Amino acid sequence: MVDRPSGSGGPDSGSMLADGPLSTPLMKNVPPPAPGPGLWLRKVLYLVDQMGIVSLLTVRTARAFFTRPFEARAIVYQLESVGVKSVGIASVTAVFIGMVMAVQFAISLQKFGAMEYTGRVLGLSFARELAPTLTAVIVGGRVGAGMAAEVGSMAVTEQVDAIRALGADPVKKLVLPRVAASVIAMPILAMLALVFGFSGGMAVTSSQFDIPPEFFLRTALNSVAMSDYLSGICKTPFFGAIIALVGCHFGLITTGGTEGVGKATTRTVVVISIAILIADFFLTKALFWVFG
Repeated sequence: MVDRPSGSGGPDSGSMLADGPLSTPLMKNVPPPAPGPGLWLRKVLYLVDQMGIVSLLTVRTARAFFTRPFEARAIVYQLESVGVKSVGIASVTAVFIGMVMAVQFAISLQKFGAMEYTGRVLGLSFARELAPTLTAVIVGGRVGAGMAAEVGSMAVTEQVDAIRALGADPVKKLVLPRVAASVIAMPILAMLALVFGFSGGMAVTSSQFDIPPEFFLRTALNSVAMSDYLSGICKTPFFGAIIALVGCHFGLITTGGTEGVGKATTRTVVVISIAILIADFFLTKALFWVFG
């Protein structure tokens, strides 16, 4: 154990990743920085510290993917937890978001006599942004909190230390299956959200604004190119990796018993939502450059 000066850390500061298996936490549960002249600097340093730990965890996870044995059974189990059990919340969210956006677009375009463009606007919006990003935020809150709680419970009950004591790598056993499952499941969930969201918008415009479903579908398909679809779907593997890495990171650094697990899950949901929105901006800029 290496103690850090009390003024340079934050609550539940994390564990560093060495070249071998995940090491024991290097820092104790340090309280938040006290108000003072250097408060913002200490907060920035704490943020950089946490980002560095997550970056090292990402590298360790990528390395573990190419080492034997391959955790196929664990990945399949996590696919059920991350993907199959998230279909309901992703579908319901997409349907009602599609209905709300269709009403908003139809009413706004009706003022300009251009209500026939509702399908085009909704199709582009869902394909490029709404389906991948909103699905990632909603599913990320559910999945990330579950990962943080599960891994955090293992950390506070010393099960992670037991895995290390048996000569196994906790990153390969705990983190890799969750990251792989999230990367695989998120594109599928986003495609389902695109279908359900567009169907919800088509249903509400047909019933309330007398726009024929055939016309709505035809105009949307004529406006949405493959590049629009790919620019949205290509974001989702990155969102899945963010969800799993952040959830596992806060789970691995959990201390303080059940109270610490609760704090870790709350922190995970907040950080995942913010990280997805920040990543969405940079991915959108990059994919616009690639697909136009």
